[in-house]
Amino acid sequence: MSHPLPPPPSDPALVPPARRPGSVRRTTTMLMYWPDGYDNPLQIDGRARDLLTPRPLHADVVVLDEATVSAQVLKNRTIAGISTTPPRPGIARLIGARGGGNFRAMLPEAIPDDREAGTALHLLLDDLPGTTLIAPFGWLREANQSPGGPMLPAMSTEQMRQTMEGVCSGFRPGSSGFAIAAELRQNLAEVPALGDVTDPWSWHDVGTPPTVAMRRARRIDVWRDGAQIGIDAMFRDSCWATDGPEVAVHEYQINAAVDAVTMVLDSVVATPRVLPYPECPQAADNVGRMIGSDAAGFRTEVLARLQSVDCCTHLNDALRALADVPALAAHLTLEEP
Repeated sequence: MSHPLPPPPSDPALVPPARRPGSVRRTTTMLMYWPDGYDNPLQIDGRARDLLTPRPLHADVVVLDEATVSAQVLKNRTIAGISTTPPRPGIARLIGARGGGNFRAMLPEAIPDDREAGTALHLLLDDLPGTTLIAPFGWLREANQSPGGPMLPAMSTEQMRQTMEGVCSGFRPGSSGFAIAAELRQNLAEVPALGDVTDPWSWHDVGTPPTVAMRRARRIDVWRDGAQIGIDAMFRDSCWATDGPEVAVHEYQINAAVDAVTMVLDSVVATPRVLPYPECPQAADNVGRMIGSDAAGFRTEVLARLQSVDCCTHLNDALRALADVPALAAHLTLEEP
């Protein structure tokens, strides 16, 4: 006899952890909105910063890297325009590409040195496929709350099942998520601002969002912990609607450690904080399959080890970004006691 699942988690982080002396923090945001309405191109503005917090803590922080991305995206997820800072000569090669399929395979040609270097710019561009996919949820939520009802077509439960069954834990066969998604009643949780008001360096400047928008935010903290590199990371997809607070659709916290010499993953725990369906959190217990893998290879290894109903696509996205841990940890040599 099966037992009903507990409701999905609604426990967003209230404040980022305090910056550790001798640590590096990467923060990124991808803001998605439609300046001229939904019938016009989607605008995606990405910002990122790598920050070294030295020993002693009262010493001046060091900004190691900063990057921005501005992209205009058509309804079929085709990149209509894109620019970056720092500028890259090959970035125009991404115009005409779709924000899915082989987009990420094109990045080594457009920005040949950034992936290996694990730059903040590469992570922003690597996030374009995911953000072009999730962005319409923000508009759909806005439209569903308006007096005229939804302005975008919604799938029936059966259409959801035919399209999505088996792609992730939340859409496993028999999941309640199909009906919940079709009825646009996903679990959402109101969230506070990303930064710590007591620490102006806790996050980069995220600006003021438009009335209707979505945002993907990431934070990755790394520090030396004996023979290991400690990792504390977060991942959040959130959105705004007219006259409403910011609400999270997906949020995870990841605590992990890699060997400081080999960069092989020694331990990892994923904590679901906000997820849309009761079945979603079941994927978190599978992250242990990543133990023993090289952190630098996470972008491909995560997809190989966590698939179908054993994965959560958003948890996979959070884990993939840990491929940049070796690049971030390289700066810790400046901070050895």
